[in-house]
Amino acid sequence: MLGLLTAVIIFHIFILAGIVPYEIVWAGKLQSVQEMYVFEAISISINAILITVLLLKGNFIKLSVPAKLLDGVLWFFVAVFALNTVGNLMAETLFEKAFFTPLTFLSAVLIWIIVRKNPDGKQPVQTKAY
Repeated sequence: MLGLLTAVIIFHIFILAGIVPYEIVWAGKLQSVQEMYVFEAISISINAILITVLLLKGNFIKLSVPAKLLDGVLWFFVAVFALNTVGNLMAETLFEKAFFTPLTFLSAVLIWIIVRKNPDGKQPVQTKAY
């Protein structure tokens, strides 16, 4: 997930640099370069926050942050990526539909897997309901 998010940030930097045209992202709805700068800055910031939360969750950053808070943030991102998947399906650009729909779906699934893991990295024990 960290590699995927890093690649997404690089993609957004390419948009900011004009290497990738901004017309193919944000559902094709951006009206100006100034609007693109705002949306791209927000996107890069949100992805950086998610990377930080994942690094905290994986104990790569040693800070005293409650596990429930990290899990709450990750559940929020599961919902965001799931909703974004639906939004990408309705995008005006074929690129966004074809490329970002599977990417956001994969992100939702990967974060769901991560948030369901116990702090020691093991999957929670499943109990059968009789």
